[in-house]
Amino acid sequence: MHMLKRLLACLREYKVTTILTMIFMLGEAVLETCLPFMTANLVNQIQTQAAINDVLRTGIILTIMALCSMMCGGTAGFTASKAATGLSKNLRHDMFEKVQTYSFENIDKFSSSSLVTRMTTDINNLQMAFMMMIRMGLRSPLMFIFSTAMAFYMGGKLAMAFVIVIPVLIVGLALIGKYALPAFRRVFKKYDKLNESIEENVRAMRVVKGFSREEYEKKKFGAAAEDICQDFTKAEQIVALNTPLMQICMYFDMVFILFVGSRMAIIDHSVDIGQISAMITYGVQILMSLMFLSMIYVMITMSAESMKRIYEVLEEEPTLENPEQALELVADGSVEFENVSFKYSAQAKKFALADINLHIESGQTIGIIGGTGSSKSTLVQLIPRLYDVTEGSIKVGGVDVRHYDLTVLRDAVAMVLQKNILFSGTINENLRWGNPEATELEIEEACKLAQADEFIQTFPDGYETHIEQGGTNVSGGQKQRLCIARALLKKPKILILDDSTSAVDTKTDALIRQGFRDFIPETTKIIIAQRISSVQDADQIIVLDNGTVSAVGTHAQLLRTSQIYREVYEQQTHGGEE
Repeated sequence: MHMLKRLLACLREYKVTTILTMIFMLGEAVLETCLPFMTANLVNQIQTQAAINDVLRTGIILTIMALCSMMCGGTAGFTASKAATGLSKNLRHDMFEKVQTYSFENIDKFSSSSLVTRMTTDINNLQMAFMMMIRMGLRSPLMFIFSTAMAFYMGGKLAMAFVIVIPVLIVGLALIGKYALPAFRRVFKKYDKLNESIEENVRAMRVVKGFSREEYEKKKFGAAAEDICQDFTKAEQIVALNTPLMQICMYFDMVFILFVGSRMAIIDHSVDIGQISAMITYGVQILMSLMFLSMIYVMITMSAESMKRIYEVLEEEPTLENPEQALELVADGSVEFENVSFKYSAQAKKFALADINLHIESGQTIGIIGGTGSSKSTLVQLIPRLYDVTEGSIKVGGVDVRHYDLTVLRDAVAMVLQKNILFSGTINENLRWGNPEATELEIEEACKLAQADEFIQTFPDGYETHIEQGGTNVSGGQKQRLCIARALLKKPKILILDDSTSAVDTKTDALIRQGFRDFIPETTKIIIAQRISSVQDADQIIVLDNGTVSAVGTHAQLLRTSQIYREVYEQQTHGGEE
């Protein structure tokens, strides 16, 4: 119940439209129920050779009622579609807004492909179910109740046909729903995996083509699609039993009424032709109402899992929240790790980082070296509180990061991630992500510092050059330099480069580091690198090994005291000959 209340709260400005739909559907149901009664009167008038004026009057009333019913139905269709599409629009808005508050831990819980499925396929299912609910979901039960009442009122013993048919139909529809629901649940889970496969394939298209693996990817996608097809086919086959069940009940009802009704009309004259005609119409209305109710039941069955998945996104609480009385100012760029241990989930058996103790002065340049899987990226992601530490504390500017307003903290920390992302738009628009208020001069200065201005000037449109989605029309090194410039525009107190110069040549790398020393001396620079040359002039170099700090010191100190560092250095400078 709480789930329905939460989802319907997203109607907001479409509540009136939804209520109007229900009012029009009520009007249509009442009018359609009255039509067979009026038709029976018309038949009886014709049979008894009533005056032509009486017949015309009844005919005119029937016509007006039919037109009004049609207008109510048509208007309800328009308002229902407006309300349903409005609900889906608001749901997508609320879900997207909610996702923006998620921490990495929340996103890891759902996965990006699952979030995409929930915001597209699941919302579409809910939209169709809602539109059917406010139209047929109101009309069908009303028609069923009104038609049944009128059938018993007009038909007497003939109404016994419904006493037989209705329970059979209800039991049959319940069984259909019971066996169809598990199949639909399986389908939605497999949709997530299918979307994940598509997303992975599109992102890695260059790798796929480079290794000529198109056929393999086609087979993999085809197998996933076939799996979904089989489950959907099974579910639809079960649901398809709805139609023959409905037809059997409808034809039984019609045969019963015609057979019994004709005998009653001929033998004891307890019913007349008008009543038989009305009973057939009411029978059709009752069974059609039940059929629509079964369709609604199937649609709700299909959308129940979608509703649950949407609700999970809306109700998920971000694992990172602003504290009460959050601090609004970061004093400086000093960083301190005090007995920090971290694992990605409470269920994880092993810590990604264990017992980390570090002290970084404001303005220092810090290098981080370590093998693959040594948790270098994990270490720096804790500084802007992308994740919360499991044990211990991290202080920035002398204050625990959990005491800062998240926006203030992250504005003070600029990260250039390992996977560089550029958005579709101009170079200028991409750079202004770092600072929307940046002047043209500030943008050029940041690009010169990141060694990006030189190649930007070679483009015909300069800073107005359009960047394709994902930055596919610039090289890896150019993309990295643009991302560094974007980070510099934040004028951060702490600048973190997570292997962000791996695609640039050593000369450009050296120029970028020289620019950092000369122009942002007060900013703390933390550089993760694979090349010793990128960090050897740092004030401190941290050597990570399997999630722990193996050694800390300058380049010269580590060559003497750290075997790991010395081996890496010798491999890079002498090819590991020794």
